[in-house]
Amino acid sequence: MTSTSAPHTGPVARPSSDRPSERPSARPAGRPVARIALVGDRSPHVKSHTRIPVLLEALSAREGLVLDAYWIPTADAGTEAASGGLALFDAVWVLPGSPYASTAGALAAIRVAREEGIPFLGTCGGFQHTLLEYARTVCGLTDAAHAEEEPDAVEPLIAPLACSLVGHEGLVRTEPGSLAESALGAERSVERYHCDYGPSPRYLPTLTAHGLRMSGRDEEGRVRIAELPGHPFFLATLFQPELAGDGSRPHPAIRALAEAAVARAARRREGLTGRLAATLAASRAAG
Repeated sequence: MTSTSAPHTGPVARPSSDRPSERPSARPAGRPVARIALVGDRSPHVKSHTRIPVLLEALSAREGLVLDAYWIPTADAGTEAASGGLALFDAVWVLPGSPYASTAGALAAIRVAREEGIPFLGTCGGFQHTLLEYARTVCGLTDAAHAEEEPDAVEPLIAPLACSLVGHEGLVRTEPGSLAESALGAERSVERYHCDYGPSPRYLPTLTAHGLRMSGRDEEGRVRIAELPGHPFFLATLFQPELAGDGSRPHPAIRALAEAAVARAARRREGLTGRLAATLAASRAAG
């Protein structure tokens, strides 16, 4: 099974043990393959989606970070979340491409990653729905709406931008000491967008008061990155890091997600090894 060129589609295989890479020289000996759920409605017309195979290949070849990727349509994500399937992955990435076929499915995937401590990245639509999930589930704003999905909403949490960011590039400043600064590797960076919606400022104080950190802003002070302190890796960006360059050098945020996923896979493997060792020791003692 190759994980560096063609992400899997269809029914999700439950992660159980690390499978050997078909490119053993692409990663350091002993470094595990990490399983990542790509949540989104895959389309050849969404450029960020077409970049995924290139990015996975580059992560493997350049960084030795091998990700076994599974596409999970939003229509299936709710079922996978409820069954426990999503919780067995080493990372969850909610991709651009909204409006999603299932808002509930996208929100369920985000909630599992948040509550189970699974490394998480939400980009563009994934950023918007990250804020929506947090507002509804953590802040108790059950009527929080996304204007693209509920155009009649009076005061949506995710509202039309005054100026479209489709095809736009802009400066983003990260807060010192934040995960955003660590992941991007710089206090300032120029990022690419492809969106028409963003967070309404009126809701930001409530989100912040309930623990979500707005850790990246544009030159006008508008929120472009959010993260969750205390979580192993939980980052959401309004910009699309998938679009950086030609994909041959993965954006630092994507590399940081991959590193967090591989670290989780390593801990999972160590735990399995420890349990097996304990079982063998108990068996020998009983025999």
